Amino acid sequence: MNAPAPDTIRPIRFDDGRLHLLDQRLLPAESRENTYDDPQAVAEAIRDMVVRGAPAIGIAAAFGVVLACQRVRDSSPAAWRPAVAKAIDPLAASRPTAVNLFWALDRMRAVIDGCPSIAEACSATLAEAQAMLEADIAANRRMGATGAALIEPGRAVLTHCNTGSLATGGFGTALGVIRSAWGEGRVTEIFADETRPWLQGSRLTAWELLRDGIPVQLLCEGAAASLLRSGRVGWVIVGADRIAANGDAANKIGTYGLALLARAHGVGFMVVAPRSTIDFRIGEGAEIPIEMRAESEVLGLGGHPVAAAGARAWNPAFDVTPASLIDVIVTDHGAVHHPDREGLAVLQRRPGD
Repeated sequence: MNAPAPDTIRPIRFDDGRLHLLDQRLLPAESRENTYDDPQAVAEAIRDMVVRGAPAIGIAAAFGVVLACQRVRDSSPAAWRPAVAKAIDPLAASRPTAVNLFWALDRMRAVIDGCPSIAEACSATLAEAQAMLEADIAANRRMGATGAALIEPGRAVLTHCNTGSLATGGFGTALGVIRSAWGEGRVTEIFADETRPWLQGSRLTAWELLRDGIPVQLLCEGAAASLLRSGRVGWVIVGADRIAANGDAANKIGTYGLALLARAHGVGFMVVAPRSTIDFRIGEGAEIPIEMRAESEVLGLGGHPVAAAGARAWNPAFDVTPASLIDVIVTDHGAVHHPDREGLAVLQRRPGD
């Protein structure tokens, strides 16, 4: 086949001093951009999952800092830095698990620290945020090529949640690998979990694959064991919101169970994430903060109650897959097979962002 991997979706753009985000809560029924000129509103958009996926969250937050600078453009020389710092706080508090958020905000703070005036801060932060967006897309293409090369032709792949263009600046992490592998004719079928409770697989992964002309089959999470036992699937390919220094990886709830199933059935398990997702300050997965979300997300579906009145819900947004269950971590700086602390430390020492 060897056709170019389709890539038509861009969920984040900055134009005329405003941030535009594709509202992922409305997909696939409606494709609508929301426009923001207030950093507090960007923080709310991240928290409310207008934009989601660790790389996309970081990029959106970076543009939120740009907006914060623009809003205090007329402040006095003594007032603008405290005002921008105050505006960054709600951005940092919006989603606690995605380390890309804090990585991006740290980069933006460093840029601001180097600016002697608010005018220069407005210009420099915009350039930095745009560079992050462009670098993310380029990194995703590198990861796509690296991961696809590991897939032996002739079998299907299974993915979880949404790790494509919608979760990044464009092209995707795990879904970028799948796009590349499909374009190279390495993959016979693509399966995607529904991914309760927000149905990112059903609503988002299916939408963007079909929009780019790539066929996909959905399954409920409970069907994954039977699918893997069938022998049709060669790899489970997922993303990550934070990876500890020892290779433990936090990702959308349900990923850990898939890793156990993959190991039980002799199926490869691949995690795809940029190096910025690795938090070298955290030694192991037990230290990763796990976001707990509203019970209503589990007790209802699409805003409609479905559970028996009076039922409670336990709703962690993420779980942690031990490094021992991961066959390879693919990053924009190379792949680490059988990841451990030493293997990831090699990535840390490599030059580049």
